[in-house]
Amino acid sequence: MGHRKYFRATLLGAAAGLVMLAPSAIAQEGGEDAASVQETIIVIAPEYVPQDGATANKSNIPLIQTPQSVSIVTRDQIDLLNFIDAQQAVRYTAGAFGENYGPDLRFDFISARGFRPREYIDGLAVPATTTISSVGLDLYAFQTFSLLKGPASALYGNSPPGGLYNLSLRRPSEEFGGELAIKYGTQDYKQVAGTVAGPLGESFSYSLTGLYRDRETFRDLVSSDRSLISPALTWNITPSTDLTLLGYFQSDAVNGDTNGYLPVAGTLEPNPNGKIGPKTNLGNPNNRYDRDQWGIGYELVHAFNENVKFVSNTRVSRYAERSSTLFYGGGGFINTTNPSDPSYYRTIQQYNYAYKEDVDGFTTDNRLDIDFTTGALTHDLIAGYDYRKAENEAGFGFVFAGTIDAFNPTYPPQASYKPGYPTPYNDQTLKHSGLYVQDHIGYGNLYVTLSGRYDDVKVKNHLTGFDLSEDAFTYRVGANYIFDSGLAPYVSYATSFEPVLGSDVDTGETFKPSEGEQVEAGIKYDARGLPDGVDLLLTAAVYQINQNNIVSAVGSPTPIASKQTGEVEVNGFEVELVSRINDQLSINASYSRTDSEVLASSTPQEVGAELPVTPKDKASLFVDWTFVQGPMAGLGIGGGVRYTSESQGGLPGPFAPIVYTGEASTLFDAVIRYDTQNWRFAINGSNIFDEDYVARCAGVANCTYGAGRQVIATVTRKF
Repeated sequence: MGHRKYFRATLLGAAAGLVMLAPSAIAQEGGEDAASVQETIIVIAPEYVPQDGATANKSNIPLIQTPQSVSIVTRDQIDLLNFIDAQQAVRYTAGAFGENYGPDLRFDFISARGFRPREYIDGLAVPATTTISSVGLDLYAFQTFSLLKGPASALYGNSPPGGLYNLSLRRPSEEFGGELAIKYGTQDYKQVAGTVAGPLGESFSYSLTGLYRDRETFRDLVSSDRSLISPALTWNITPSTDLTLLGYFQSDAVNGDTNGYLPVAGTLEPNPNGKIGPKTNLGNPNNRYDRDQWGIGYELVHAFNENVKFVSNTRVSRYAERSSTLFYGGGGFINTTNPSDPSYYRTIQQYNYAYKEDVDGFTTDNRLDIDFTTGALTHDLIAGYDYRKAENEAGFGFVFAGTIDAFNPTYPPQASYKPGYPTPYNDQTLKHSGLYVQDHIGYGNLYVTLSGRYDDVKVKNHLTGFDLSEDAFTYRVGANYIFDSGLAPYVSYATSFEPVLGSDVDTGETFKPSEGEQVEAGIKYDARGLPDGVDLLLTAAVYQINQNNIVSAVGSPTPIASKQTGEVEVNGFEVELVSRINDQLSINASYSRTDSEVLASSTPQEVGAELPVTPKDKASLFVDWTFVQGPMAGLGIGGGVRYTSESQGGLPGPFAPIVYTGEASTLFDAVIRYDTQNWRFAINGSNIFDEDYVARCAGVANCTYGAGRQVIATVTRKF
């Protein structure tokens, strides 16, 4: 891995460059002494409360005018709560759940309103793999995390009915600024990261973000390192034309078994030998996972006049992952019947599963944004075309490995560490194009949003010769009325679709796309009319989602023996508050109730079951207070509590007759920090009382504990 050593050296050089650039900013502070600085009001999170609804609308329509639930976690929130990844970013978000597999060091496992949302970066679909819908790009690279809840196909095309999340890369700035941050924490967490932005002459501006992380987890014998660099350059070609080049490169290496794979007996259920502890690793320290990914693209914005502009957004990407060795205890206990044998409920069968996947992607989105007036009506009209091509190739190797003692694991050399990738898993090409239009119509305080899209999806499977060609029309209709007080009730109806590969086992007919629909009604409030200094966004919503044309297996685990008769329904209530008051008090609060049910299925056992990883109840509250004046100016303290009810680990069926339910959890977080104009010293703790709980049991041999206590200290130099 010589490129990693080179990359680390480059990153450390960039960090040194940031430090050398800092004096030019420090010099601007002139003769201010420490006492005068501390008499100055310290503003630590000026953009804590989100306002922009671009993810939901592909246009600069405010959130208060958006007829759908959108949760946005700003960079100020990410920094204050020390979120490390997207899974953590939804800790205080209504209707969304993360960390269901514990602290996975590779991917972001998130569910929203009962479904796994699709990931986007800068409004463009990521090069997701066959089995994982996220690419795990580090959260430090981004300025915001946005979760659009409910069907989003009317603007984005193929997507699940639970919604999607969009991450926005850091952008250049015409004002110089940045930071260099060092972190150290429990589980030997070590990180250096920095970002800098500023002008380059009269026509150019830049940003450069980099990170290196070396860490372990609460699970024994697991470690990882990550290197990230993300440059951006903006060229102001003319007063009406801007071209921004955007790029990222990330390299990951994970050693050991990060998955868990513990048996249900000894975790959720009793074991005659006692409890299997959360740190237990039934894999192997020689397990290895490597991933390199990069993306290069541009955003072109040209304003023809004050009312018409053209936006073009394009990216070329590459994603490559290799799991050359993956021992895991997926075989369960080899002896559950003979108590006289020493292996009774303690010896686990191991497997070795090697996997590789490569995804080459190209995606582009081009649209016109037109503002105009017709009589008493205002219009924000967008019309666009997007296209995506993804080439995906995957293979695997699977062999039975040795056994391991669940209560005294040892890791002797195995006969075959690397089975290779002899079995092709996927080799397909996806071509997806869509035409969309949206009109956001205003009449006084009433706003009506009409969105529609036509999609054409073609998939060619080079392994089987199977070709899929589907088209779909989806739409969204919504309305908001904004009272002068800032209260804004809204209602909307939206649809979604997802192509499904395969054919019916009885009729031989090609599967139809899975379709979803949502009815949502709610109210938003943006604190207008309240005293100056109060920033607030409150959203409360009720919704119903139905999805049909779901495929399930019929007496066989292979996709060939399947029928498309499934239907699910999700009903929910959500309320979410983000507030920042007088630059002193920050509040994140949420509650969600999610009721899910399988209404129909070709697998009879599924009917009436709840959707996996969909807790009925989630409640959270985080409060942070900052002293802004006097001798304690800059000192801040905060605390939070998160409750999540139990949830099912999977769906019942012929191959999983027993469904296990993960445990409810009540976790506490805390932060203490000290800010000056140029420095931040912070200590963040999550799950500070180190509660042990089984986050998920997907099967009799596939249980995992939730993330244990993590405490991280951060020193940040701002300039």
